[in-house]
Amino acid sequence: MNVQSTDRLNGAPSPVSRHGTTDAPDTTSSTDLAMQNTILTPRFYTTDFDEMDAIDVTPVREDWDKLLDQMRSDPNKGHFKKTEDWDQIDWDGMEPELKKEFIDFLVSSCTAEFSGCVLYKEMKRRGNNPDICELFSFMSRDEARHAGFINDALREAGIAVNLGFLTKEKKYTYFRPKFIYYATYLSEKIGYARYITIYRHLEANPEHRFHPIFKWFREWCNDEFSHGEAFALLMKTDPKLTESFVNKLWIKFFLTAVYGTMWVRDHARPRFHEALGVDIEWYDQEVFRKTSTIARQVFPLELDIDHPRWKPTLRRLERAFTDLDAAKRRGGIAGAVGRMTAGARAALAFAGLYTIPSKRNAVPENVRLEPAY
Repeated sequence: MNVQSTDRLNGAPSPVSRHGTTDAPDTTSSTDLAMQNTILTPRFYTTDFDEMDAIDVTPVREDWDKLLDQMRSDPNKGHFKKTEDWDQIDWDGMEPELKKEFIDFLVSSCTAEFSGCVLYKEMKRRGNNPDICELFSFMSRDEARHAGFINDALREAGIAVNLGFLTKEKKYTYFRPKFIYYATYLSEKIGYARYITIYRHLEANPEHRFHPIFKWFREWCNDEFSHGEAFALLMKTDPKLTESFVNKLWIKFFLTAVYGTMWVRDHARPRFHEALGVDIEWYDQEVFRKTSTIARQVFPLELDIDHPRWKPTLRRLERAFTDLDAAKRRGGIAGAVGRMTAGARAALAFAGLYTIPSKRNAVPENVRLEPAY
């Protein structure tokens, strides 16, 4: 649910180079992978819980009550269980590079979902505001189901992330509440866009559905959508969060970081996307387009993803991260110089993305949306 995990079922770099040939990790190394804290890996977050607890939802009360009624009804209560639609997977027979990338995909996804569960549960535990506590109890419930379902899929391959160990041992990063709003809103909405795009593609091309977990994506993405709606309403309680000049700059920063991170991560999974039958650049642009359209409900600006500099600069960013990964593996003085050079190139590429003029958006009075894709 953070900037590093905004794509939800996306993936982090593997425990070894993505260009390597190391076999899929066992249970211990899967947990080690989940423990990593890098620019591209999912993190655990903490925040100012007292400030969160002080939120007054009166300005959005009507929409708030409707959303909470929906969450209270728990429409996906029985969804995250294996049924007769769950096909048996020959993990040993899976092509090695696809297996490695797919397992990394699942481990990163499980970590990202569980990070949301941990943060939301802590908000509920520390709070006294009944509106806020009830919201986060529902969202922690949903994220726990998602993480558990992914971990069950990993368990079939003889791999499972030790989620209890993560809770106690993984490093927590502090984010101010407004940054939690921006990052988590985008994480949930881009998660919806990713899930539904994959689901619709595989619905039309079932021969590319190489694992049964993709059959669960439609209801799953609707959880992500409703979570994003909650954060849209939270931002709507304080107009300064989206209307002040400084906060507009932060919104653009988070949009750029989320989209850029997704692009780099997806290009680190060529075999995975090949197996799904999707072109990575087409897929990422489609997800960006859906997310940008949805985010008009609350953000006063959107990124110009059709700008002539957009895709070329994303490609520069991806190449810089590829070289950074290679320099880390090289080690020594040459590796250190390579890391500095690649890091500088990545920073320049990000600056290039950030300085692309954004498009203004008139935020509607009523921000609530329903899933439409």
